[in-house]
Amino acid sequence: MILGIDEVGRGPWAGPLVIGAVVLGGVEIEGLTDSKKLSKKRRVELDLAIREQAAGFGLGWVHAHEIDEIGLSEALRLATRRAVEQITAPYHEIIIDGTINFLSDTTKAGYVTTMKKADLLVPSVSAASIIAKVARDTYMAEQDSMYPGYKFTSHVGYGTAAHMAAIAELGVTPLHRLSFAPLKKYQDLGGSSVDVSTKAGNQNSTQVITTKAIGDKAETEATNYLVREGHSVIERNWKTKYCEIDIVSSKDDTIYFTEVKYRKTPHQGGGIAAITGKKLEQMKFAAKLYAQIQSIQDSDLRLNVLTLTGMPPVIETYLELE
Repeated sequence: MILGIDEVGRGPWAGPLVIGAVVLGGVEIEGLTDSKKLSKKRRVELDLAIREQAAGFGLGWVHAHEIDEIGLSEALRLATRRAVEQITAPYHEIIIDGTINFLSDTTKAGYVTTMKKADLLVPSVSAASIIAKVARDTYMAEQDSMYPGYKFTSHVGYGTAAHMAAIAELGVTPLHRLSFAPLKKYQDLGGSSVDVSTKAGNQNSTQVITTKAIGDKAETEATNYLVREGHSVIERNWKTKYCEIDIVSSKDDTIYFTEVKYRKTPHQGGGIAAITGKKLEQMKFAAKLYAQIQSIQDSDLRLNVLTLTGMPPVIETYLELE
């Protein structure tokens, strides 16, 4: 009853980091090995077998903007926690491929063994590498329809010559990790407001999309939702040099501070998962600072999260945190 853990997507310039976690639970699946040593067809076959036969499995997703915000090391820890939280099957040991215990700051730290080449040696870790690889590759292939011209299916976000040429011609997308050295210059140019040109229809038709425009659409829909629910909007994008709040609203003598999270697709790590302990503390600090600056004393203060998905963005989840 070993919980095997492996990661896919540490090095690409674009796309999510994905951690796979699998408990085989005594099931023997022939052909399990490091996912990189398998053909695409064989990986897909084994992925199906693992999902059908394993005692439990989970996938932890951390997307590009989160990697930019918290850094790759913390992203690996966050993705591992998200994957392990999905496991309900019993296990007595955790084996993580590599040399770093990504659960060292959790109550599960004592159950962890780190092992080089565990994806070759331990079947459950091999299985974890396979489901993570297939899930991430499938996701990146889906992005071709959203961002034509980048050929994400072929390079799945890695820094190939073709990928570099596409960025030079078209700019960056919300999938790109602007904190990575090869793309740092785009962050220095303003990051979220960099234009992304996508060819639509014929070669003479070009639609310009920016990550800022996508974010604005999501926040506008979130604002409209709150208004429909009886809120009076006080502020949008309230900022200081220390913090920011997406939406401040009031209803029934309560002031609400709403964090808006957007995901392009609903099945690849929900927006709620982005509210880490660190993020929650930042939200609390921002709400308290706003109340202090505005001299708010007689109202209850509540933190909210609104998640949206799709294009155009639609409301997925509304959650009052406190």
